[in-house]
Amino acid sequence: MSDQTTSGPVLAADGTPLKRSLARALRLQKLRALALVAPLLLFVLITFIAPIADMLFRSVENQIVSETLPQTVSALADWDPDSGEIPGEPVFRALAADLKVAVEAKSHTKLGSRLNYEMTGASSLFRKTGRKVKRMEIEGETSLKDEFVAIDKDWGETPIWKTIKTYSPSYTNGYFLNAVDMQKGPDGPEARPENQQIYMILFGRTLFMSVVITMSCIVLGYPVAWILANLPTRTSNLLMILVLLPFWTSLLVRTSAWKVMLQQQGVINDTLVWLGLVADDARLVMINNQFGTIVAMTHILLPFMILPMYSVMQTIQPTYLRAAKSMGATNWTAFWRVYFPQSVPGIGAGSILVFILSIGYYITPEIVGGNTGTFISNRIAYHISSSLNWGLAAALGAILLAVVLLLYYAYDKIVGIDNVKLGG
Repeated sequence: MSDQTTSGPVLAADGTPLKRSLARALRLQKLRALALVAPLLLFVLITFIAPIADMLFRSVENQIVSETLPQTVSALADWDPDSGEIPGEPVFRALAADLKVAVEAKSHTKLGSRLNYEMTGASSLFRKTGRKVKRMEIEGETSLKDEFVAIDKDWGETPIWKTIKTYSPSYTNGYFLNAVDMQKGPDGPEARPENQQIYMILFGRTLFMSVVITMSCIVLGYPVAWILANLPTRTSNLLMILVLLPFWTSLLVRTSAWKVMLQQQGVINDTLVWLGLVADDARLVMINNQFGTIVAMTHILLPFMILPMYSVMQTIQPTYLRAAKSMGATNWTAFWRVYFPQSVPGIGAGSILVFILSIGYYITPEIVGGNTGTFISNRIAYHISSSLNWGLAAALGAILLAVVLLLYYAYDKIVGIDNVKLGG
């Protein structure tokens, strides 16, 4: 009897095997933990992941053409865009039938707006045609081709038909091509005319100015963080209030203040003229350009650089410097060989924070940047709020997100994200 008890499974107090009882208890703990974090996960899913997924979908979605003109798209399948001739009578009859349905549903204007992104004038063409298509007799002997051409001569030319055929698939890479200054042509992707190429310039300008702003914040923020970290605690806490003060002031107010200070009749130019450093008729142009954007954004993002560096520098023991000096090192050698390497993780954390924030800014460049100091984010905001070309805005945003993730990956491989610290 004793041997059976020893060789059998160990039982819990309720008589169930101990292994099964422990597994059930562990499972209940995991479910309880999941229930605690479920609201946060749901919040992140709704407010962060779902909008990004919707943005990525909008960048390739193009169902409006095939849904609004199903018969026309089917009839255009056999038409050769390179023939130089417009489609035949069956295509025009299919177009008339589709437009009659679209006018009733009031979707022809949306279709026109979509095609207007690719061909200027398409919006007014569909709006004008929609007002007169109701009177067309689809089953009669009248040539609908002539009636459409009489409404607008663009129906008698190939560009509008090429546009409809090119963008008839339910999914398209056209938005992404536009985002890199290309377009869909009859033979595949092709470069846009040189006078229409703007987005690659904006992407390059955004990356360049973000790097400059990040470097400016490092140069200006490092001495401030060093002073704060090496002062007595009471004094550094008082000075920290000055660093945090910009957070308590509206972003719009701070940006508008720089617009007042940097303009040609502003405070800085007046001071330079008063000191005799600049002639009154040769005042510096410091606003509505890249310089104005860099200055304003450096001021706004500087606290985001100072705080990580300060938190790391606080953990550096001053005895390290004293030990280096006791062994014959000069002040500069002790700083460069001992102190600076230990502060690099703070620089890395601040740099990532400032760079990612600056690459997506659009309010400050919009106010002080002018034509040469705006970012790609300003163009994204324009397409979302003004032109309503959400597909192109989504494609630009997706490319910007991919660039940030790629740079983050490169940083992780070169520096190592594990080496980035916020203190401790």
